[in-house]
Amino acid sequence: MPAIKDVARRAGVSVATVSRVLNDHPSVRADTRERVLAAVADLGYRPNAVARSLRTDQTRTLGLVISDVLNPFFTELARSVEDAARELDYSVVIGNADERPDLQDHHVRTLMDRRIDGLLVSPTDGGSPMMLAAARAGTPMVFVDRWIEGEGLDRVPVIRTDGRGAIRALVAHLCALGHRRVAIIAGPAATTTGRERVDAFRSALREFGLELYEDHIGQGDFQADSGRRVTARFLDLRHPPDAIFAADNLMALGAMDEIRARGLRVPDDVALAAFDDIPWFVHTDPPITAIAQPTGALGRAAVTALIDLVEGRPAESVTLSARLVTRRSCGEPERSKP
Repeated sequence: MPAIKDVARRAGVSVATVSRVLNDHPSVRADTRERVLAAVADLGYRPNAVARSLRTDQTRTLGLVISDVLNPFFTELARSVEDAARELDYSVVIGNADERPDLQDHHVRTLMDRRIDGLLVSPTDGGSPMMLAAARAGTPMVFVDRWIEGEGLDRVPVIRTDGRGAIRALVAHLCALGHRRVAIIAGPAATTTGRERVDAFRSALREFGLELYEDHIGQGDFQADSGRRVTARFLDLRHPPDAIFAADNLMALGAMDEIRARGLRVPDDVALAAFDDIPWFVHTDPPITAIAQPTGALGRAAVTALIDLVEGRPAESVTLSARLVTRRSCGEPERSKP
């Protein structure tokens, strides 16, 4: 098993510097910090905080690191995790990574220092050195919504939603409404969900005889500002899309802001649909057509899997299905009132 001196040798720094990095000391330069964390991940070094997680006594506390607490999907997911854990007499401590790997590392380290029994993570980007080190060290861990692949990670259960069927249903719906020039505001390509939703959208379009052109793919970051920025580029095209699919709810709201700022209307001038339905989509004007994930079931399944690991039982990955919820943002006829 590698020791702290092995990490220091690999990174070309002193043992004291490695200790300062692992304890988030602000005096360490950014490039040195990155080099040390890379050595930690490469060697699979287990800091004391990680080693303590492998103890036999339990605190009946779980850690949850989510990608963005301001994203309504993750807010709802966190609540479902808390509710499920409470029913089984566990508490949950939450850390918000804000889509930043460095913050994710900070929260993983802090949670391990609090002697949690296990860790739920929705990884940002391709993961982070501390999270990878904890997973490879055998810390009870479950990926939820997003996941990462790599050496030593195949043992980590993944609790996720398969959105391909719902995305195909959305494309069929758009085609039936007469839309032909369609675009997507994609999530980060470094995330599994970002890649999967673009691939599923492209495949579905081809099935219905349409192409996803490169200028109709906009790179977002699951934040509202990126949805607005990408939509502005779409609308400036010589032949702008007649329908936009945002790969998450915040980017959809940003898209709607840009459309309205230009004096255009949804869906009269451009249709809009989103992945990740949220409760207030029914209150927008018009109500937004969206793909809904079974968020409550995701949270419950993730907690069940993690507690199985914590208590020494095997845990399996779980894949649930998303569903299309049609409203009026894509040009659907208004339902008659009873």
